[in-house]
Amino acid sequence: MMAKDLDWANLPFGYMETTKSFVSNWKNGAWDEGTLTSDHTITMSECAGVLQYAQTCFEGLKAYTTADGKIVTFRPDLNADRMKDSCERLEMPVFPKDRWIKAVIDTIKANIEWVPPYGSGATLYIRPYMFGSSAVIGVKPADEYQFRILVTPVGPYFKGGVKPITVRISDLDRAAPHGTGDIKAGLNYAMSLYNIVDAHKKGFAENIYTDPATHTYIEETGGANILFVTKDGKLVTPKSNSILPSITRRSLIQVAKDYLGLTVEERQVNKNELKDFVEVGLCGTAAVISPIGCIDDHGTKINVPSGMDEIGPVLKKLRETLTGIQMGSEKAPEGWIYEIK
Repeated sequence: MMAKDLDWANLPFGYMETTKSFVSNWKNGAWDEGTLTSDHTITMSECAGVLQYAQTCFEGLKAYTTADGKIVTFRPDLNADRMKDSCERLEMPVFPKDRWIKAVIDTIKANIEWVPPYGSGATLYIRPYMFGSSAVIGVKPADEYQFRILVTPVGPYFKGGVKPITVRISDLDRAAPHGTGDIKAGLNYAMSLYNIVDAHKKGFAENIYTDPATHTYIEETGGANILFVTKDGKLVTPKSNSILPSITRRSLIQVAKDYLGLTVEERQVNKNELKDFVEVGLCGTAAVISPIGCIDDHGTKINVPSGMDEIGPVLKKLRETLTGIQMGSEKAPEGWIYEIK
């Protein structure tokens, strides 16, 4: 089927109703068989668990057209694993992994004409999510749940090339020690909204959060993990129990080691080290890597040596290699790419 006639390169990173969504309901202790639906609305009790006590989690991944015209998605098995962890922590039923991956692939197939063409910079964003749907007034888990997958085409994250951003070190926390920072709970993102709006008002693209216990060690931003490059070319990424295990970060670490021969350190990163790194970037599904050119630490500006004009050489090579694997111009490690037949 031909792709839709859209201005792919100028699409926003926003929601557009597409052909089908997937929906499955959990009731009386079991999931139903699930179905693809063209109804993109949800009807539920005014007292639904998700509305009262934020019992919800989500995932994000993409489908795209490769250089040789295949439609593929990237490591959905890891998204299924991470959603399992989120569901277990939020006392929600787990949608079985094999069915989860099949549902993602079936939903992409049902929306195949919405997958942007190769070279457009656009992708099909896939959002699986689950929420408590039955009425709950006492503080306890819901009795019924809905698992859904929606898809929407999104434009290139960077319009007009990859540009470094300015970020600030935050005084607020995004997660608590032994809390929910390492799962993809909707409530984590609700907690970050006030702070990101405040950051934008003050001219910053993002907040860098430090460890909630001591505010000494770098953790992540509101929506992405952080990468650092040392003067001697090592890739460093913060280690903490309250960081979301980013699939993009894990993939980039493997690419750094196996494709680029870099030394990688996953360790605590003291904020005093920030001035010593030669490249800094954020990594996630949407942008792969967003370079940081300047970090504002309470009015003290730390100018990253790679500058505000373009991405530094190590992160550039990393980004190009991973996007090459995703787009089919680089050979992918076994099991990373799922082709939509």
